[in-house]
Amino acid sequence: MELKLERIYYPGGTNGNLYLNGEGLCHSIELPWKGNEPRRSCIPEGKYELSKRYSAKFGWHLLVKNVKDRSLVLIHPANNALKELKGCIAPVSFLTGAGRGTKSRVVFDKLLVMIYKCLDKNEPVFLNITAADPGKGKSGSSKVVV
Repeated sequence: MELKLERIYYPGGTNGNLYLNGEGLCHSIELPWKGNEPRRSCIPEGKYELSKRYSAKFGWHLLVKNVKDRSLVLIHPANNALKELKGCIAPVSFLTGAGRGTKSRVVFDKLLVMIYKCLDKNEPVFLNITAADPGKGKSGSSKVVV
């Protein structure tokens, strides 16, 4: 499985739309781009493998593997990138501003079930992060499927 995350960069945060086979799954929020600075920046565009991870803080979530010059980049619930993220990615149901959204836990739980089904069958799951085409997805109005 390969998910595509198309980003739109703003000074106060990064917003994205997550797709599977061209179909919109949900939105995402991240920190703004600050040169891949650990704990202060979103990660570079590129293709990353995802794996299962558990911690006391987040429970079951996803690890974004092999991010250059970074460690423990996760996908977990959050609704405000500046307050709740340290370089991680959070799926959200609705975008409410740059790096902000709502109902993260709801969409995260559904996304996790879908991804874990593949991982449990030893099928690799990749996340391909790109910049969105100009004018695409800026309103945050794409359909949320998961």
